[in-house]
Amino acid sequence: MPSKIRRFETPVTQLLRSRTTAAVLTAALVGLTLATAYIHSTLGGLLFTLNALGYLGLAAMILIGAVSPVAIVKRFSWFPRLALLGYTAMTIAGYLVMGPYFTLGFIAKGIEVALIALLVVDILRVYGSPVAFVRSALESVAPVLPERFRPTAA
Repeated sequence: MPSKIRRFETPVTQLLRSRTTAAVLTAALVGLTLATAYIHSTLGGLLFTLNALGYLGLAAMILIGAVSPVAIVKRFSWFPRLALLGYTAMTIAGYLVMGPYFTLGFIAKGIEVALIALLVVDILRVYGSPVAFVRSALESVAPVLPERFRPTAA
């Protein structure tokens, strides 16, 4: 009979998995996302306005994913995290390429770097590792994937 493998959890791991940590992390993610959305909305112009609207939509998706008990929302809870991570990284890259370089822009980029860092912590908190994150994403879309891309049972 195979022995059960006991997983050793450190106090840090226990803290990261607590409901309080999840709530604080979600509030920080939504708050930082809304802050950068606000900054972009005040800059004027179509590009900044669309960027602000994108951040607003992603903040809503993160919040819905955190509070909704619906199974399909939980199944695809990886998507808002990945979308916000990519959107934020592309916003930073666009700023570095196009500018304009001024104080408020650097403040917004600082907020966005903090947002990426918190997203990484959140992914590690929920999924345990980047590999588990990718596995969860693939498992959620497995029914529509070609056979060669479907995750196999470990």
